[in-house]
Amino acid sequence: MKPLQPYALPGLLLVTFEAVAVTLWRAKGNLFYLFNFSYIGLALALGMVLYIKQYRHARRVVQLLVGGYMLVYLGLLRGENMQIEGFWYYLFTGVFEAATIHYAVAKLFGPLLFGRGWCGYACWTAMVLDFLPYKTPKRPEKRPETRWGWLRYVTFAASFLFVAALFLAHVGNLEAVMFWAFVAGNLLYYAAGAALAFLLQDNRAFCKILCPVAVFLKPMSYFSLLRVKCNQEKCVHCGRCKQVCPMGVDVTDNSRRRKNGTECILCLECVKACPKKAL
Repeated sequence: MKPLQPYALPGLLLVTFEAVAVTLWRAKGNLFYLFNFSYIGLALALGMVLYIKQYRHARRVVQLLVGGYMLVYLGLLRGENMQIEGFWYYLFTGVFEAATIHYAVAKLFGPLLFGRGWCGYACWTAMVLDFLPYKTPKRPEKRPETRWGWLRYVTFAASFLFVAALFLAHVGNLEAVMFWAFVAGNLLYYAAGAALAFLLQDNRAFCKILCPVAVFLKPMSYFSLLRVKCNQEKCVHCGRCKQVCPMGVDVTDNSRRRKNGTECILCLECVKACPKKAL
């Protein structure tokens, strides 16, 4: 596959999200979907244009625009539980709305196109944790997920069992329960993420250890169409890309089995750091 032209990626992102926006609007008869996915597509496209123009905070702009929108507007103001509990909740009720659509686009089928781009540009948990001081792991040789990565399956199972218990117990006013679960869940995620970041000196320790969404994202990201590729003829193996990668990905290896390949969040820090423009 030939490298994309500079503005092809933002254009591709915008067209993809507009197609989803129009399809869901027409299928569901609800203008919200047209606004929602158009907004996200525009924010992503804007961020990529800013990146091309070498604005250093381009990704942070997208994180705040998309992550803030989903946390504050969708979650707190509209009362939609966009966490994984919300996905289970709507799945159990048999309704293809809100969180189920969000997960289908961003975390189940979308990663076949853009891998774990969600983690790099839209996750409201990482949006906050990325303000902490350890943007690259201070001890990259001690990968926490090799010892504690199994904990993500515990949080994944716990979210499922929590929602299942609500239905089995016939708890009333589930909409209100799910809203407060969203609030409490986010507070717990932020607290755990900050604690892990300072303990392990790694802003992304939560993503590598506890995040339940990674259970969906990692296998799908293996087949991602959009990937950082290395021009082996230009690469001088200076190791700079590995030093700046927040997820410990070996981007000099172009195979899909490269080290930590399914951890790549497409932050493009490696691309910016490469002295030979080999990435």
